[in-house]
Amino acid sequence: MGACLNTPSLPTPRPSTHHNQNNGEYMSYRRGWIAVFLFTLAMINYMDRIALSIAAKPIAEEFHLTSVGMGYLFSSFIWSYALFLIPVGLLIDKFGIKRVGGIGIFIWSLATALTGAASSFASLLTARLVMGAGESVSNPVGAKVIREWIPSTERGTITAIFNSGSYAGPAICSVVLATLVAMFGWRMSFVIAGCIGFVWLAAWFFFYEKPEKVKWLSANEREHIVQTRTSNGASSAATMTYGLKKLLKTPTIWGLAIAQGCNVYTQYLFLTWLPSYLQEVRHLTIAKSGLLTAIPYAAAVILCIVIGKLSDQYLKNGSGAASEKRRNVIAMTMIVASCILLIPFTDDIALLVLIFSLTLAGIASTTSLNFSLLNDLLPSSGDVGRAMAFVVVGGNIFGMLAPVVTGYVISATGSYNLAFGIAGALLVTGAVVILAMTRKPMIPVEQRAIDVLAPRSA
Repeated sequence: MGACLNTPSLPTPRPSTHHNQNNGEYMSYRRGWIAVFLFTLAMINYMDRIALSIAAKPIAEEFHLTSVGMGYLFSSFIWSYALFLIPVGLLIDKFGIKRVGGIGIFIWSLATALTGAASSFASLLTARLVMGAGESVSNPVGAKVIREWIPSTERGTITAIFNSGSYAGPAICSVVLATLVAMFGWRMSFVIAGCIGFVWLAAWFFFYEKPEKVKWLSANEREHIVQTRTSNGASSAATMTYGLKKLLKTPTIWGLAIAQGCNVYTQYLFLTWLPSYLQEVRHLTIAKSGLLTAIPYAAAVILCIVIGKLSDQYLKNGSGAASEKRRNVIAMTMIVASCILLIPFTDDIALLVLIFSLTLAGIASTTSLNFSLLNDLLPSSGDVGRAMAFVVVGGNIFGMLAPVVTGYVISATGSYNLAFGIAGALLVTGAVVILAMTRKPMIPVEQRAIDVLAPRSA
């Protein structure tokens, strides 16, 4: 539908123009609307995820659930999410972003709304599983959109904007849904959260298409996008599609997946258990815990975008490969996030909020930079959906463990301290993995041999 839409008056986000050094003319920046789409997609995704955490206390009381039971319920949507990621990545590469992405957000929005009608633990669990299956489109869609629309030198910033939506969602949701739960009960909060997704879906089908097809993009900007969306220095293999089986033979994709897992563990620990921690250990009300949850997430949104922008500037300036620089920044952000280890040693709420903010900013930046590094090191755009799906699966294998492990830790020790310690240790491990295992592009060994011999054969 977006391919035949003619919207010459569509407003342009600021900055409205960029200088085109090739022809000396000024060029529009309407691709900024893609950043808006990606940001709001991730924001809605994570609003729906954290809705259960905000309403955890009344749900646990109504269904008589222990900390272990809540841990499994928190984790449940990740089971189906991880299960469907690779099939969805393959479907996106085959059938395109628009169709598969639209179906996915329809399913997860409907499931979120229907969560409010759950009458038993089984129906609540089913709704979360269906929601997770639908949400599996989000990251593969985001990666593919960025690869098709965004010049390589802007990729860190746009990926950071996309990923920061994952933190804007909980920031907004923590305040708004906490208020709705307090005023109207937990069921209505799910209905409202689900309905927001349908609004986004309408805009998606109306406006989105590839840059080669949309009519609301200027010819100048379209040419710039197409010419610069592949990283400088790409080899002749840049148009070759390898497939997941061959990509799995490279250590780089495994390093990205493991590092993503070490990072995502903390993300899901916070996403599922942070409100309960504030209510149970710090003795805050639902409304106050919602506010104190929102502040670190809001800080993470700003810091993630700033770090993404700085990383792009770092890549543009000085010598050295872009992927090498990006890898170093990722290690630094994971070390910053490991300050979660300090949580058991402070009783001051203001200091606690600062630690939460730094941790969330670190893991937010790590995720966006990790996805950018994947695009840097992946020669073919035809492999983006499946490669992203595999890396996200790696992350979510760790992610699905976080709520359950935390539930058992709380049950066994009566404290959250060990849970924070496990998360911090994984973040340090992830920093080591990203430095050690992501040093080469994702080109199978046999293809590298062909590329080396090709000039001699010529």
